[in-house]
Amino acid sequence: MKRIRTKEMILYVLGVLLCKVGIADCYPFITAYFTILYLEMDRKIMAFVTCYIGMVIFLPVTQLGKYSVAVASIAIVIALIEWVDKNCRIQHAAITAGAMTTLVSLGGSLLSIKGGGYITSSILEGIVIYGIVVLGCRLVHMVVHGREIIEIAKENENFTKDQRLMTYAESFNGLSQAFARMNAATQRDSQEEWGQVQNEITGKICASCNMCGMCWEESSPVYNVFTSLIQSIEKFGKAEVEYEERLKDYCPYADDITKEAIRIFERMKANAAWYNRLLANREMIAQQLDAMAFIMEDCAKEYEDLSKKEKSMLAQIRFLARDRGFFITQMHLYRKQNGRLQLVTTVHAKAGCLPIKEYREAVSRGMGISMIQHKDSRNLIGTENCSIVFEENTKYHAIHGVARLTKDGAAISGDNFSFLELENGQMVMSLSDGMGSGIEACKESETVIELIEKFLEAGFSKETAIRMMNSAMVIRGEDDVFSTIDMASVDLYDGMAEFYKVGASATFIKKEEGVECLLSTSLPVGVSHKMELDGIKKQLRDGNFLVMVSDGVLEYLHVPEAEETMGEIIRSIDTNNPEKLAKGILEKVLLFTGGKVMDDMTVLTAGIWEK
Repeated sequence: MKRIRTKEMILYVLGVLLCKVGIADCYPFITAYFTILYLEMDRKIMAFVTCYIGMVIFLPVTQLGKYSVAVASIAIVIALIEWVDKNCRIQHAAITAGAMTTLVSLGGSLLSIKGGGYITSSILEGIVIYGIVVLGCRLVHMVVHGREIIEIAKENENFTKDQRLMTYAESFNGLSQAFARMNAATQRDSQEEWGQVQNEITGKICASCNMCGMCWEESSPVYNVFTSLIQSIEKFGKAEVEYEERLKDYCPYADDITKEAIRIFERMKANAAWYNRLLANREMIAQQLDAMAFIMEDCAKEYEDLSKKEKSMLAQIRFLARDRGFFITQMHLYRKQNGRLQLVTTVHAKAGCLPIKEYREAVSRGMGISMIQHKDSRNLIGTENCSIVFEENTKYHAIHGVARLTKDGAAISGDNFSFLELENGQMVMSLSDGMGSGIEACKESETVIELIEKFLEAGFSKETAIRMMNSAMVIRGEDDVFSTIDMASVDLYDGMAEFYKVGASATFIKKEEGVECLLSTSLPVGVSHKMELDGIKKQLRDGNFLVMVSDGVLEYLHVPEAEETMGEIIRSIDTNNPEKLAKGILEKVLLFTGGKVMDDMTVLTAGIWEK
């Protein structure tokens, strides 16, 4: 602040001295420099004081009245413009300064006997004043703010924050490994199970028998028959007649032993099911802990801070924003991990409320590339500070379409879908088909879509989001209630698309040269905690379309090659409207089904175009 005040004092002194500079009996620097100070300095009264002191000291009496009136007129007009529009642009102020000085000069010439040469010089003076204001405002702004240090978090604070995140990540990794070791340590073998069966039968039936010690010796024939009997019960769930009869030849308690063995194995089977469920849940928790650790490690990776390297660019943004009536108090420029630029600013309007569109134009012009604010940003910027984040604008934009039909006789569709645009420039379209139809299928597929959206918005990768969603569905553990998931993610910066299909129908890409089909062979979500998930990458171009369909669209075409037929249907529809494409597909599918809707049908479409 002290440095800025020193610079301001130098500029005020310079304003006094410039009043001495005259060209052909004209003093254009007076009104021009006053306009610059009036726009750029917060202390507007000092602009008046500076100019009037200089005029009194250096101007002839004949010129003092002219430029005094001109300065007062300029201030009044600029104040009126700011009162109406909340802000006065540099171009408007420059025109005002030149025009008012020329008008005052021409008005004075009417009272004198000077000829046309004076009129010409007055007009030229106005043009010179306009140029001085336009160039001078930028120069003065650079002098005052060019070396101003942008507020950046201290390195040790960043280091502390990043270290804490890395510590949390290591903790989650440790927990994950602990769960994995716990599973490995608790694996049970058949020898332990056999020992348990033997101990229970011995304790409940054989303990009171005098021959117990002899029967349970490994060399005893009874032991061998009993072993065969137990193995048959374990394998078939009941004792084989052969071994049951042989045991009766040796043991009077054969029937009791057989019944007890069956009861023990039934109980062990139930316990084993719960035990395996516990092991699966531990493994899923370990996977989720790994995912959390990954997110924390990703958050700890600093974006490259370009604020110090790009001071001139930031000064240009500040100048252009100020010219439009916005005052930036904080500004940080980052290069993200994907190489894209991000600008984080704290800004307020000079007066009233100004549209963010004007601020975005200033930012884009200052950076030399198209920038766009986050979708949740406010539309108006007021006099109170607010944070606005800008991202580098994408090369492509996507338009979506959807067409749906509910199964005949059903009240609600079991299919759910979403179109999601993330702040990293990814457009994600997802379709989930719940098993069956009706409310239960709808709830299941709706849960799948909601989980996917929440994980993606939290910053998880697509693959991790699907795995975590699958883990949640398995843990939920409702029998025979499963859903498919069909996901396509398009990077709107370069058009690269990734496809993830879990038990889903085919996805189609419509291009100029034809229609490409992508198939899935994996099980639906919620069936098993172990799932194979391989993403397919495809490069999209301007004018390409993505088409997703639920199972009900393909299954009832009643043709040998349903995917090939669907490709022909898509190819035959000539439209650039995604909504019309989706509806056209369903209309042609109904021709194959005779107008009947035997399952829920959903068609999602997305067109990709260059901006």
